[in-house]
This record gives sequence, C-alpha cells and structure tokens, in this order.
Amino acid sequence: MATKNHNLSQFDSPLPSAEDMAFGIVVAEWNREVTEALLKGAVRTLRAAGCQEHNIHIKYVPGTFELTLGAQFFAEYTNVDAVIALGCVIQGDTRHFDFICEGVTHGINQVQIQWNMPIAFGVLTVNDMQQALDRCGGRLGNKGDEAAAAAINMVKLQIDMEADAPTTTPDRKTVN
Repeated sequence: MATKNHNLSQFDSPLPSAEDMAFGIVVAEWNREVTEALLKGAVRTLRAAGCQEHNIHIKYVPGTFELTLGAQFFAEYTNVDAVIALGCVIQGDTRHFDFICEGVTHGINQVQIQWNMPIAFGVLTVNDMQQALDRCGGRLGNKGDEAAAAAINMVKLQIDMEADAPTTTPDRKTVN
C-alpha cells in the first residue's frame, strides 16, 4: 500500500473480531526506538479488535534479517493463528540494505506459504530515520497497526475458507 499522505492507522472498514484469535509478534531489536513503536501500534490494534492479552505472544530477535526464523519458530512451536513480523531497515552507504530487505521479504513469504499461516509484514524499508518515525506513530500513522489489521483479516479469511471448504473440516471455530 502506498503511504504518501495516507495515515496507516485509519482503516477503510471495521476489523473482524479477534476475540478468539492468538497472535505471535516477532520484533527486531535493531532500530529499537522504531520497532517498539511498531509493537505498540500492533498490540493496540489487536486489543481494539478484542484479542485477549494472554493471546498476544511477543518475542524478540536481534535484527530484521532474523524475523523470518522467528516467525517460523512461532509457526512450529506455538498454537498462534498468525504472526506479525516487525522490523526496520534504514538505507545506508552500502548494499547491505538491499540484501536484508530482499532476504526478509522472501523469507517471510516462504514461511507463510510453507506453514499455511498468515505472517503480516510490518517491516519498514526506509531511506532515513525521519521516514521511519513518520511510519511508526508519526504523521503517516503506524505500520504496526496496519500489520496487525492485515493479520486479523487474514486469519478471518482462513477461518471462513476452511469452513466453506467441502472436503475439509475446519480446525478453528467460526469467528464473527
């Protein structure tokens, strides 16, 4: 979604109830000022949608590159319905930015396909710290809010699709 002059914390439609959903949130420690603000937004949105405090599980990884494995650990070792990956990569003088951004993007996508689990991509890839601050609670809202909303919507979609599938029995209860 393009963010030019768009507040990320304003949604076009109400979120489904997250009352019976559980979420893992994996947060990069690198650029912690930014990632903690993203985390605050994600938790706020989950709670506003009715997610119970005990169904929000938060784990930290050293940096954005490690978000992929952190998300996989949530998929493999917990019973969460979705994972929210939060990180921030700021462009520097070398190509390191490109490698990290490409690696985490492909990695997160691969994990969600492999585990058949929604993994919301809440990773800022910005040119400078001001752009990051604008997107983690500043003038453009909070990408953490947007990632949490995407996770809720994808869990709801998966529940609905499983319930409508003629050859499978849903393994989750229906969410309103």
